[in-house]
Amino acid sequence: MRLSPPTLPVFLLSIVLAGLVVAVKYFGVGGIPYISGNLFEALLGAYALLLAGNLFRGL
Repeated sequence: MRLSPPTLPVFLLSIVLAGLVVAVKYFGVGGIPYISGNLFEALLGAYALLLAGNLFRGL
């Protein structure tokens, strides 16, 4: 299995999602419906998106 770099939109989306989790956790940003109650799941989703971008070519 060969890894490929993720496309720019996939990379940016995973960074934004992880950044929102950090903002909610450490800076008290509220009002983000899914992320505020599920920090671990949202961070896991950001990682899974980045992993999928690396594993599947063209994603």
